Amino acid sequence: MTQKYANHYIAQIKNLAKCYGDVRAVDDISFQVCRGEVFGMLGPNGAGKTTTVEIIDGLRTADSGEVTVLGMDVKRVPGRIKEKIGIQLQSPSLLPLLSLEETLSLFASFYKRSLPIDYLLDILALKESRKVFVKNLSGGQQQRLSVAMALVNDPEIAFLDEPSTGLDPQARRGLWDVIEDMRRKGKTVFLTTHYMEEAERLCDRIVVVDHGKIIATGSPSELISRYFKERAIRFSVNPTPTKEILKEFPGVIEVAIDGEDVLIYSDQIPATMSAILGYAEETNLTEQLKDLHVRQATLEDVFLKLTGRKIRE
Repeated sequence: MTQKYANHYIAQIKNLAKCYGDVRAVDDISFQVCRGEVFGMLGPNGAGKTTTVEIIDGLRTADSGEVTVLGMDVKRVPGRIKEKIGIQLQSPSLLPLLSLEETLSLFASFYKRSLPIDYLLDILALKESRKVFVKNLSGGQQQRLSVAMALVNDPEIAFLDEPSTGLDPQARRGLWDVIEDMRRKGKTVFLTTHYMEEAERLCDRIVVVDHGKIIATGSPSELISRYFKERAIRFSVNPTPTKEILKEFPGVIEVAIDGEDVLIYSDQIPATMSAILGYAEETNLTEQLKDLHVRQATLEDVFLKLTGRKIRE
């Protein structure tokens, strides 16, 4: 952890667990969120991200463990905590016959202090839709409205659960700008996501979760450098060679195949590239070999290496 965040925890989670029948949705996890950072929880659907957020928010009760937010125990004073936090859920319950503007005004009235409605409409690109009934908003507009509702009380920490789901690329990048602006203002954002690009761009620190467990923690760059000294080679070819063949190429550390797409991790890039081209020539697949390129490792590679599968499988 950098000195910037040392001893400035805004949320602390210790030995948190939650079961649904025989399923351990959250399996004895512990971590801290530091004031002024964008903290990411990264994992596939069903990894336990939403359950964790709802427990921290006070919306769901844990089976065991301790959660403090802003120095307060979530179990004891949930009302005091909710006054100071913002919550955006994956599936918010909206009133269909209120306009977008009326919805924000209603939520603003629940708090002692709130941000100007025009400001929220502006930063989330909703001004042109202010008079539109909620039932007539597109999915992306409803998603941006739910984020605006989470920010209406100018929270000290905002919990955004998969906030960019359903957004087009332009709206997603607009949301990223909002989150980065919050960090510049000293606010804290707890972000759950399964978008690797989003996590790499926004998050100061990340916990990677799978099947309810934390499997890695660190900044995006720390995670990549910790788990990867090699680089990645991507290409597509049909028919695809077997993993056994590819692992015999010099420098190959690991191989992942998805249909015609091949991903090879190598610590001897020139030798591996030469072997790929030689194989294509020997098997008369030179014309079928497409999109051959080398890239640096990413968080997607980290997740694949840790779990053996892609995050969206």
